[in-house]
Amino acid sequence: MKESLYKRIARELAHQISTGTYPPGSLFPTEMELCETWQVSRHTMREALRELTEQGLISRRKGAGTRVCEPQASGVNHPLSHLEDLLLLAKNNLRVIKKIDEIVADIELSQLIDCPPGSRWLHIASIREDAQNPDAPICWTDSYASTDYSRLRAFIRDDPHSLISDLIETHYGIKSHEVHQTITAVGVPKKIAKILNVEPDSPGMRIVRRYRDRDGKVFETTISIHPAGRYTCSIVLKSQNAGE
Repeated sequence: MKESLYKRIARELAHQISTGTYPPGSLFPTEMELCETWQVSRHTMREALRELTEQGLISRRKGAGTRVCEPQASGVNHPLSHLEDLLLLAKNNLRVIKKIDEIVADIELSQLIDCPPGSRWLHIASIREDAQNPDAPICWTDSYASTDYSRLRAFIRDDPHSLISDLIETHYGIKSHEVHQTITAVGVPKKIAKILNVEPDSPGMRIVRRYRDRDGKVFETTISIHPAGRYTCSIVLKSQNAGE
């Protein structure tokens, strides 16, 4: 499904806010100024600004203008409602590779990444650094991709920001149609706690993302562990009857 114009504008404005073009507390451009900049109607821009307001990125007050909101908490606060939002998250946070190897999926892993037991996968272990606090990585991620994509080893090291799924699309032509995401509260495993600078078994969040192509086949799965307080996933839920 093609992304709506107002959603694309909102996503790009959110990127400008996150990268400091519009710092926290600063006055945001007026609706008319943005309409002129983007060459869109007031209706389209109002919808884009509504998206930013719902995400907690801007605050609009009659007579006082629109201001960029201060961060609500430490760590990364990330709106997530489109596949493109994952690309934005990746571009703002450096991936640091810890290990790349091939593994055979046991029963436990096969259930987690939705594959047959005994199948072989390219395994990429990495962390995502917080640009504002490199001593507190945002997460540890284990990524599993088909061994058919062996050249990913070089592509991943050459491009430390892009999502692996994006590199697969660029170099192999396999495009993400859907991402199935599961979020679970967990304790941070001992084997990665030191790298994340937290105590073993301290509170954390595990996010499993299964990337599916147009035929519904899983071509990559990522399992990320986020220590408590370093990542907030903001999701807007809307009523199916909202337009009635």
